[in-house]
Amino acid sequence: MSDQLTLAAEIRTEFGKGAARRARRAGLIPAVLYGHGQPPTHVTLSAREFAGAIRRGGMTHVLTLALPDGTRVTALPKAIQRDPVRDTLEHADLLLVRRGEKVTVEIPVLLTGEPARGTLVIHEVDRVAISADPTQLPDHLEASIDGLDVGGRVTAAELVLPGGAELVADPETVIAVISAAPTADEMAEAPVEAAPEGAEAASAESS
Repeated sequence: MSDQLTLAAEIRTEFGKGAARRARRAGLIPAVLYGHGQPPTHVTLSAREFAGAIRRGGMTHVLTLALPDGTRVTALPKAIQRDPVRDTLEHADLLLVRRGEKVTVEIPVLLTGEPARGTLVIHEVDRVAISADPTQLPDHLEASIDGLDVGGRVTAAELVLPGGAELVADPETVIAVISAAPTADEMAEAPVEAAPEGAEAASAESS
């Protein structure tokens, strides 16, 4: 379960790509705060502190935002945009939440235990949607594959949820299946991927 983190939020008055770039150069990340039927509030947060919060708890950690007028609101990260090259945070969508209400969030699924020897685990689904109090969201859900043999499987219905939480995903969703591990002969007989057309000629020219 996550601890609530407090971040200082400044109201954003400039918009557009130019304003966003200036904010990022100043070490800030533009964000929008929405929910509870209120108009969206555009803010900036410390990029370093927000990145640290995401590293600590991912998308399941409730954040407390301290606004300039002295009020504090709680919010849950719903969407984050990253620069595909530098992998830096570009923008965040934050959903207003209150203690006691329920939100729907996709939670990572961690496989635990060891299947039977000579088997291969295929992790079909690594996140499952649940509905829960935002202050009681787990960091992950566990699915046990301990002792499962070939043909065994784990479904979403078998996940143990925290108190008060409800499964939103289809209970029949397959989380993991157990298949037979390939033998040495089967691996040796596996077809070798053909080289791209012209690769041999290019290799000959360069030698």
